[in-house]
This record gives sequence, structure tokens and C-alpha cells, in this order.
Amino acid sequence: MRTRTLIMCALALLLAACAGVADLRPGESRIEDVQRSLGAPQLQWQDAGGTTHLAYPRGPEGLKTFIARIGPDGRLQGIENVLDEQHFAAIKPGMGKEQVLRLLGPPQPQRTIYFAARDELAWEWRYCDAGNGEARFSVLFDATSETVRSSFSLLDTCESGRCWCGH
Repeated sequence: MRTRTLIMCALALLLAACAGVADLRPGESRIEDVQRSLGAPQLQWQDAGGTTHLAYPRGPEGLKTFIARIGPDGRLQGIENVLDEQHFAAIKPGMGKEQVLRLLGPPQPQRTIYFAARDELAWEWRYCDAGNGEARFSVLFDATSETVRSSFSLLDTCESGRCWCGH
């Protein structure tokens, strides 16, 4: 009975996160609507053109990260899940940590680790791949220069028998 309750709670949270995004309308919704629907962003920045970007890691195990773009007029320009192959392909060796954060949003804190022997910092994001399978995307940084050394994706197994991508 406890397992069923946990599953139902997780599904309710997932649906609530998706409903919040679905209720937002580019060109109509304002920054206040985005924050009322999705809450406080985990990361926020403004680009040179005055567009504000709000990052919202979502879903069980953080399998989605939505980034909302708010124009200088305070209206939503668009919102998208950035944990996908298209965004991962933009990560290149030599990029700085700030550039990676602006493309993918924050990594999961429990999946960030420093390897002293290699002076390497690893950030990881879990996501649902194009085939709706669970996968991990990792970015390895030279910890001294704080630039990307490499990045890669790996298929994942459902942890503890819990599958969040639909398998």
C-alpha cells in the first residue's frame, strides 16, 4: 500500500509540473504568471538584450528542466525543456561553467562530484531520451580552469525499479 501511495504522489507532482507549463502562453503570460505557476526559479539570469531567463528543474528525479524566456516587456517569449540531445550537442570542450548553466540549467546536486586525482568536476543531468528511455548526460570540467573537458550520454537503468520515463 505504501508503494502505491508513493507512486500516486509522484504522478500528481509530475502532472502538476506539466500543467503549470501548459497553462503559460507566450506573448500573453507575464513573469508574474510564470512565477505563480512554476514558483521561484532555481537559476535566473539576464542577457545583454534584456531578456530574463528562468530555469526550473522539474519532475521526479529532475528529468526535465524548463527554461522560460521573459522579454524586456515582462512577457513570456517561450518556454522549453532543455534536457535533450539538441541542447547537449551544443556543449563543447572549452566552454565555461556559466555557459553550460545557461544551456542546461543547474545540474542535480546529488549528481555533482569532484575527482581529486584528475582535478575534474563532473556535473550530471538525468533525462528521458528520444526513445523515452532513462539516460544521463555528463559534463566533465577541468576544475582548475573551470572549462569543459568532455561530455557524454549514457543509457540508464531504472533506479530501484522506479522508471520515470514511461518504461
